[in-house]
Amino acid sequence: MAGAPIDLAKARILVTNDDGIDAPGIKVLEKAARKLSPDVWVVAPETEQSAVAHGLTIRRPLRIRRVAEKRFAVDGTPTDAVLMAIGHILKDDKPTLCFSGVNRGANLGDDVTYSGTVAAAMEATLLGVPAIAFSQVFRDRDVVPWATAAKFVPIVARRLARQGWPESVLINVNFPAREPGKVRGIKAAAQGRHKIGDELIENQDPRGQRYYWIGAMRQSEPDREGTDLHATNAGWIAVTPLHLDLTHHPTLTRLAAALA
Repeated sequence: MAGAPIDLAKARILVTNDDGIDAPGIKVLEKAARKLSPDVWVVAPETEQSAVAHGLTIRRPLRIRRVAEKRFAVDGTPTDAVLMAIGHILKDDKPTLCFSGVNRGANLGDDVTYSGTVAAAMEATLLGVPAIAFSQVFRDRDVVPWATAAKFVPIVARRLARQGWPESVLINVNFPAREPGKVRGIKAAAQGRHKIGDELIENQDPRGQRYYWIGAMRQSEPDREGTDLHATNAGWIAVTPLHLDLTHHPTLTRLAAALA
C-alpha cells in the first residue's frame, strides 16, 4: 500500500551522495531540490565512496566538517553521512525526504547491491525517511549529460511525492544517456540483470608484482522489456521501487513446512 503524499513545498529535504561533497552531481541535485523546497540540507561523504554499498564505519570515530550553512561533509561512507544527518545534525527536526545522487553513472539491475548512492537512500528508508536515489547514465568517454538530470529531477520528484510509496520501499531513478530534449518520458520499471566484475584484467607493475583490475560491466538482459536496463537503453527515465525486505517468501513458506 502506498504511503502518504509528500508536500514538497513544506518538506525538509536531505541531499546526499556517494561521489563526495564536491561532486558535480550533488550540486545538480541540491539545485533541483531547492526548486522544490526552501529547506534543503546537504550532508555527504568528504571523498568519493563509489561501490562501498551499505558500508558502516564502526572501527574508528567519524568527523563532521561544516562546509557552509546547511552543508556538511562526513569522513565516512554514504551510510555514515545519512546516519549522522538524521541522528545528529538534524535530530531535532528530521528530514521529510532524502535525495541521494545524482550519481555519475548508472545504478541499474544488480548494480544496486554495490551502489553507495542506493545505500544512502536505503539507510534513510531504514531510519523512517522516504528516499529517492538518482543516477545519470552516460556512455564511456561521453560527457555526462547533467542537464538531463537537472531538468527531470524536479519533474520525477513531484510525481512521486504526489503518489507516495510504502515505508519499506526506496525509489531508484536512472536518467538515460541522452540530452533532455531526446528523453522519451518516464517509465516504472523492474530491476534488471546487470553484473560488474565478469572481466578481471591481470597485469604486472614495474617491480614485477602482479595486480588486477575489476573490469567492465556486463548487461545480462539489456533487451528484456519492463526492466530498468531496457527503459534507459531506449531513452526512458527508469523509476524502480526497491523493497528492503530481501526475504523470498515462497521459499520461506516451503522451508517452514520442510523444517517443521
